[in-house]
Amino acid sequence: MGDVLAGFHAVWEFESDSVLIRYERGIRTPKLFQALGERRIPLSAVQGVTLAPGRRGTVALRLEPRPGADPLMEAADGQLKEGADPYRLVLPAERETLAEYYADELKALLTESGPAERHLVAAPEAPLQFKAYDGKASFDGTSVQFRWSWTGASSAKWKAGDQSFPVAELSGVEWRSPEIFEGHLRLHRRSAGSGAPVQPDQDPAAVVFGLGYGPVHESLPFAAAVLAAVRSRGPVSVAPAVSRRDPADIAERIRHLGELHQAGLVTDEEFSSKKAELLAEL
Repeated sequence: MGDVLAGFHAVWEFESDSVLIRYERGIRTPKLFQALGERRIPLSAVQGVTLAPGRRGTVALRLEPRPGADPLMEAADGQLKEGADPYRLVLPAERETLAEYYADELKALLTESGPAERHLVAAPEAPLQFKAYDGKASFDGTSVQFRWSWTGASSAKWKAGDQSFPVAELSGVEWRSPEIFEGHLRLHRRSAGSGAPVQPDQDPAAVVFGLGYGPVHESLPFAAAVLAAVRSRGPVSVAPAVSRRDPADIAERIRHLGELHQAGLVTDEEFSSKKAELLAEL
């Protein structure tokens, strides 16, 4: 096609076999977009195109990636907010006809659907690092390092000591968004047993984050890069269901959540939502 379509926060350049997405670096641009810079999305990684009304006089053109084609979206596992969706281009409503034209042109070029056997979109490049609540995570392309902090790490993690995980020893990656109250990045090891998973704050193979630590634009590209490295070596494990927590642990977390709410660090909506999530784990 060889055309360019500019929207809010991004520009899409259409080619015969791919869409090159260049993200802006403005103050209002989502930080995840700024961190990604640009991404080339092969049409073989796309299974659909949609055009829908947006907010406040806008329309949104979106590519629908095939499951498993993009390590970033696979790691995100549906947790990204609409405004941080890297496959979504928002345009003024008066450009709806033009957007509809490009949507039809793209649909005519799509030939693949269903889960992809391998990643088709490039992962963020290593080295990568970010600061979690209980330590610092770094990835050099071949191994993941966790270095615990004096103030945030649990006694279980301090007893285990700083950790190093060669990619060859990993079977999967689990990322949970930090945007509500707590998030985590957990590494699944090939040698791990099949017992109930330990809570992330007690697991030396996990770092926890939230409230300013491990923001999405740092921890998600990190998780995607590790996931891509693991996937290139073989099948990736599916994240196991979270085990039910001890009632005393739930009570302690709700108490801590209440303190954050009273201090104004958590909104009423965030407090109610997270409290409901915690109670549902009993």
